[in-house]
Amino acid sequence: MIEKPQLTEEGCRARQRRLRERMAEAGVERAVVVTREHVQWLTGFRPHWLMSAAAVLDLNGDCTLIAPNHEPAFHAADRVATFAMQWQATLRMEAVQAIAEALGQVVGRSGARIGAEFSAFPTHVARAVGEASIDLDPVLWDLRRIKESDEVAMIRKAIACSDAMYRRAREIIRPGVSELEVFSELHAAAVAEAGESLSHQLGNDYQCNSPGGPAREGVVARDGELYILDLGPAYRGYFADNCRAFAVNRQPTDAQMRAWETIVAVFDIVKEMVRPGASCRALYDRCKAHLDAVDPTGSFWHHLGHGIGLYPHEAPHLNPHWDEAFQAGEVFTVEPGLYYDSLQAGIRIEENYLVTEDGIEQLTVTPVTL
Repeated sequence: MIEKPQLTEEGCRARQRRLRERMAEAGVERAVVVTREHVQWLTGFRPHWLMSAAAVLDLNGDCTLIAPNHEPAFHAADRVATFAMQWQATLRMEAVQAIAEALGQVVGRSGARIGAEFSAFPTHVARAVGEASIDLDPVLWDLRRIKESDEVAMIRKAIACSDAMYRRAREIIRPGVSELEVFSELHAAAVAEAGESLSHQLGNDYQCNSPGGPAREGVVARDGELYILDLGPAYRGYFADNCRAFAVNRQPTDAQMRAWETIVAVFDIVKEMVRPGASCRALYDRCKAHLDAVDPTGSFWHHLGHGIGLYPHEAPHLNPHWDEAFQAGEVFTVEPGLYYDSLQAGIRIEENYLVTEDGIEQLTVTPVTL
């Protein structure tokens, strides 16, 4: 049996050290997290999507995990307490209250200065450990930009799932295939590659002759159309996000090929410009100018890309609404597109990259041909 990627003790301890460094800078003595993503990021334990958990990181002490039902087989916590998430197989709706009770018994109120996710710090937990005075949301989001090697391995596996989906798409897309059939077949391919169930939707865009959207009942692909698939399977919490376009009849028109050539040239610009310290906004501006030179009517109207990890859209943002710089260790997407009537209805291609010390490594391997 092939060993599957998983977060590691070494990676979790590195993330804990990095958070402690930021805690010390902010004067935080105890960090309390309750969102599923941050519990996993710190401890390696990923709760079932219907269950809850919490983690506490002390500046000069232990990492404590509060887990549902029983101690997980793998974690990188120094101590573990459990709570009953189910009674005779029935899920409890008062899980947060049960977590708070466990926190009160194991951690309690110490007078320490507490940092927490202000977006998700329930009153039950605050009463158990004390009120939080510092918002850790922006700190955690910033720390998550840099992926440890175990996180990159998880994203690579998610990308392998998307590659399996595209291989199946190339086999089945033809005039007359329904959007729901494509949706179903591609999900099956991802599950087969993962070797386990995948609970997320596995991407947003499954529509033919459209810039994107969910698969539609009764809609079939037709001769001459383009089929945009923007797929984002998540493997054990870590997302891929990449896109391909297919000529339904495998005979793209001259207009479609001209648009495709313009789009794929963007990736040469990415390879030229991206390195640690390079401006994300400058990359967006240059790539948009390249696309607008072919069609200045505004047919490239969305972001150029974004980071991926435990959420489909993370920093860095390749978007004029942000002004950020690339950092080594980030995993990001680039998704140029053009959309106008003669293309039926557009082309978007999206690649995934890892920022290295002196440039980028492309993580996606799926061919981009129409």
